[in-house]
Amino acid sequence: MTIVTTGLEQLTAEPPAYLRGKRLGLLCNVASVDRHLVHARQLVHECFGERLVQLFSPQHGLFAEKQDNMIESDHRRDPLLDLPVYSLYSNIREPSQEMFDAIDVVLIDLQDVGTRVYTFIYTMSYCMEAARKFAKKVVVLDRPNPIGGDIVEGNCLDPAWRSFVGRYPLPMRHGMTIGELAMLFNRAYGIGCDLDVIPMKGWRRCMYFEQTGLPWVAPSPNLPTSASAVVYPGQVIWEGTNVSEGRGTTLPFELFGAPFIAPQKILDILGGRIQPGLVLRVTEFEPTANKWQGQPCHGFQLHVTDRNLYRPYRTSLMLLQAVLACHPQSFEWKSPPYEYEYERLPIDLIIGDRQVRLGLEQMTAIDALESSWRKGLRAFDNLRRNYFLYGND
Repeated sequence: MTIVTTGLEQLTAEPPAYLRGKRLGLLCNVASVDRHLVHARQLVHECFGERLVQLFSPQHGLFAEKQDNMIESDHRRDPLLDLPVYSLYSNIREPSQEMFDAIDVVLIDLQDVGTRVYTFIYTMSYCMEAARKFAKKVVVLDRPNPIGGDIVEGNCLDPAWRSFVGRYPLPMRHGMTIGELAMLFNRAYGIGCDLDVIPMKGWRRCMYFEQTGLPWVAPSPNLPTSASAVVYPGQVIWEGTNVSEGRGTTLPFELFGAPFIAPQKILDILGGRIQPGLVLRVTEFEPTANKWQGQPCHGFQLHVTDRNLYRPYRTSLMLLQAVLACHPQSFEWKSPPYEYEYERLPIDLIIGDRQVRLGLEQMTAIDALESSWRKGLRAFDNLRRNYFLYGND
């Protein structure tokens, strides 16, 4: 197995000269660990001592303790180092000048999951914008994209549907590391901050997380395993519906269902068109929290048998359209609010384009929907290659 060395480990092994004497802030959470599960704040403190002066946390909190969307974290003190922790998922999501006054450099060490709607990358972008505004430096410590860097999938976000789950015209599966995204945001999308990325060693674009030799620590409560990250780029769309995406179970995003779903009807309408690399297993579950709490939900578990063939976004759109066709009286789109948007439908924010939702409702073939966004996806694929730090060699 290839052993990947993260940007965090590279930083502490060979601290850059430009950090000498600088006051440091660190944006991190519970998954910001090295291969021995030692946390970034401890490692940075051991390396730089009292020059680490404060911490920042993203959605779900420093320990990923908050379960769901729009459940805010308060500012706090870190129990390990007794440093202030500023929550960037509180009454504000953009760092203030007061937060940045005490530092010269913000280090960012977050485990992204390769999906446009995951908010950590937008918290990073807000920090980059604040750093430009307040004349600070940003250093991103790169980590693997757990679902690889070869494949891109889905429609690119229509700027009219920008939100905290989509600030830039990325496809649902973007195929970039968080460090590569930082460079894309900074140059192609015009942030223009003083940015440095400390790359990994040993990572290749074809790698899934299990091939890195690194331990998986859930970056948020409902991505408990790297297998849940594999299905997330598609299964996240259920968040915009009254169908359970498996929150409140031990298999979030791998399970989906609702009391009104008839699994055999779904299978019949799909007519054997289950996507390659996947087995849909009929099952029932009772969520202990969130949608349909305590009620039996009929549905499926997704078993991915070949990750190279499986296309999560296409698959989940096909499943969603089948539920729409089979259960038009019971199925509902989730109403606002969703991630601080109080008027627009959550599904449109998640998908990033109202036309895709309308196409699903009109029973437009998934192939036709994919054709409608293929040109934009190809353009993004060409653009992202300008920011690659890694190949497959």
